[in-house]
Amino acid sequence: MGNLFLIPILFLGFLLLLASFFTVKQQTAVVLERFGRFLSIRNSGLQMKIPLVDRISGRLSLKIQQLDVIVETKTLDDVFVKLKISVQYVVIREKVYEAFYKLQNPHDQITSYVFDVVRAEVPKMKLDDVFVKKDDIAIAVKSELQDAMLDYGYDIIKTLVTDIDPDSQVKAAMNRINASEREKIAAQFEGDAARILIVEKAKAEAESKRLQGRGIADQRREIARGLEESVEVLNKVGINSQEASALIVVTQHYDTLQAIGEETNTNLILLPNSPQAGSDMLNNMVASFTASNQIGEAMKKHNKPPKDKS
Repeated sequence: MGNLFLIPILFLGFLLLLASFFTVKQQTAVVLERFGRFLSIRNSGLQMKIPLVDRISGRLSLKIQQLDVIVETKTLDDVFVKLKISVQYVVIREKVYEAFYKLQNPHDQITSYVFDVVRAEVPKMKLDDVFVKKDDIAIAVKSELQDAMLDYGYDIIKTLVTDIDPDSQVKAAMNRINASEREKIAAQFEGDAARILIVEKAKAEAESKRLQGRGIADQRREIARGLEESVEVLNKVGINSQEASALIVVTQHYDTLQAIGEETNTNLILLPNSPQAGSDMLNNMVASFTASNQIGEAMKKHNKPPKDKS
């Protein structure tokens, strides 16, 4: 009979011994109470407690945690916008007691402060400034939370404005404005390119005309110089300037006819302005032919060697 009573007692003692030990994970704090009253904070490792007297009241993670809060508010230019605020916080190791006993729900407390700060800061800004100054909003949220949550055993590591989402119609309008601005800039560049092209083309044409005029001037100068030399040569053989001019005209006339005759499918029509003009032209040509013959005979006589009188 004694052995029968001893077995349950030993088994109960073994269970009590097992209940006396517990483990705490790394980066975790355990709050231990005795008869409902705070006893101690136990950190990572193998820990002991008195069975049926001490109990684990709660466990707090000492890792950095993140809470995402979405706040909808209105900007200075009456645009409703949703902001996503990410708050990174951690339980201070030396203030586990405050973090566990002073706040019933730390997430709700942090969310309330985020709402309060965002709805105080964003209505002072226009929508464009909200995008530009989102870091200022994050700093304001962190500063407010840091002062408020430090007494509760929480340290605010960082706050980030991770998303700014205006109304869909506002976003569509902003996209249209941006597209219009880009089209305007593109049109300005195209206009500048077209203007530069016109200016450069005009400069090229002006340069071409200038060079063409210089070429024509040089050509005429050389023609005049050649005519002058031809007249001087004819004057040396006893032909006066009038006769020399007639000879040059006849020569140019025949050169022109020869040049026209070299081209195929070419027609030349010489129409006088009036019958009298046609008669004058014919008379001039006859006179030119006569003068040419006379000049030729004169040159033959001039160049004829003298007879031998012996």
